[in-house]
Amino acid sequence: MKLIVGLGNPGRQYEETRHNVGFKVIDELSNQLHIPLDKAKFNGVFGQGMVNGEKVILLKPLTYMNLSGESIRPLMDYYDILVEDILVVYDELDLPVGKIRLREKGSAGGHNGMKSIIQHLSTQEFKRIRIGINRPTNGMKIADYVLGRFPAEDLQDIQDAIQKSAEAAEKWVSTSFLQVMNEFNAK
Repeated sequence: MKLIVGLGNPGRQYEETRHNVGFKVIDELSNQLHIPLDKAKFNGVFGQGMVNGEKVILLKPLTYMNLSGESIRPLMDYYDILVEDILVVYDELDLPVGKIRLREKGSAGGHNGMKSIIQHLSTQEFKRIRIGINRPTNGMKIADYVLGRFPAEDLQDIQDAIQKSAEAAEKWVSTSFLQVMNEFNAK
């Protein structure tokens, strides 16, 4: 069984913000894989389905970003999901807008959602897809920036990154992550 988690914040006011690109990837996967997000439990909304013979759970934690681990850990425990079968998708300030980067493990890099997950899983060794949102250049506070919306000129790049991230996540279900990482990091 595979668990694909997209990070974001619940509520209409956050829907189109930079911090919610992980939620957007889960929505894209839900549509493409015909896995409705029809269950509300574990402080999240999730759905289950089969992809290439493998059971897959798509999860959007509804705990707010900084507490994401509080949703992931209980779901993992309930379904007996191993940490090596988890993929987390989230926004990354240190990548250019629209660039994606897959990693097998790593630190939180200052991302509060990832800090929570690392704390609750007691490891940094889980797979992730980081979607570049760039850093603010005009002295704007990081919190204001990540909770802001993308300017019109970035929308196509972000939509492409969401699509590529969904494609990479789907491919991981039936292919080694190293192979998927090599393919998508080269793009």
